[in-house]
Amino acid sequence: MSTPSFTARRPLDATAVITMIALCGAWGFQQVAIKEANASIPPLLQAGIRSLIGTLLLWIWTRTRGVPLFTRDDTLTAGLLAGLLFGGEFVCIFFGLSLTNATRMAVFLYTAPCFTALGLHWFVAGEKLARAQWSGIVLAFCGIALAFADGFLHGHPQGESVMQGVAGDALGVLGGILWAATTVLIRASSLSHASASKTLFYQLAVSAVLLLGLAVSAGQTQVNEVSPLALASLAYQAVIVSFISYLTWFWLLTRYLASRLSVFSFLTPIFGVGFAVLLLGEHVSVRFMTAAAMVLAGIALVNRPPRRRT
Repeated sequence: MSTPSFTARRPLDATAVITMIALCGAWGFQQVAIKEANASIPPLLQAGIRSLIGTLLLWIWTRTRGVPLFTRDDTLTAGLLAGLLFGGEFVCIFFGLSLTNATRMAVFLYTAPCFTALGLHWFVAGEKLARAQWSGIVLAFCGIALAFADGFLHGHPQGESVMQGVAGDALGVLGGILWAATTVLIRASSLSHASASKTLFYQLAVSAVLLLGLAVSAGQTQVNEVSPLALASLAYQAVIVSFISYLTWFWLLTRYLASRLSVFSFLTPIFGVGFAVLLLGEHVSVRFMTAAAMVLAGIALVNRPPRRRT
């Protein structure tokens, strides 16, 4: 699959905008789907099955389109590391959602753009942060601190102890850090020259082996009575999110300016909070909503395109 050159990438049109809004909605709903399936399928097993199905679907798709996945291009080491980081991210997400609620996970996880900006600033030439971006990172981190304070002071409505809930929140932030580390690694290593399909295949395949191995080691292979809703949630994660949404995202990156696409990232936690409140009946305090607004404003500042000089 050929990738258009940077000069071929263009500003967003109606197709890109509508597609990005749909992707953000799909990613925001993911926390709700994981939460629903956690009651029937252990977290590590669920995450491993999700990655395994996504790997098989991606392999079938590349085979039918003649996209090579196993050519030698010096990406193996970076690809294996990206897969381990990707798998670690989902360990944090799935375990975190067993300790905290989906609204909080949606906000903590999607601090990833701020950590990505910091990583690119330190490890990728030409990605230095401007003053407005630094302000966004400070604002987002202040929002994270306020959200953690809300967890200590307000408690967690899910029924866990305060410390369990805070541990779930911390896993959400750690998941965002691992997500950001994966992005920085892809940008700063040989994976930056690999096809999107191969990069995604590394992440899904390695994480499937890692997560299923951890599930067996931890004894998380016992499945309770699986409801149709749990199966539908798992299918949604594997087919819609792991396969269709990720391929669509990479497709957008090959055709449109990445800086314009990234502006939409603040919509995902908004969708995540909205779905959790509407579908799971989760309660959101005023303090936490204030913290979430600070995080979202920080993400918006981090992703704001730099002002052009005349």
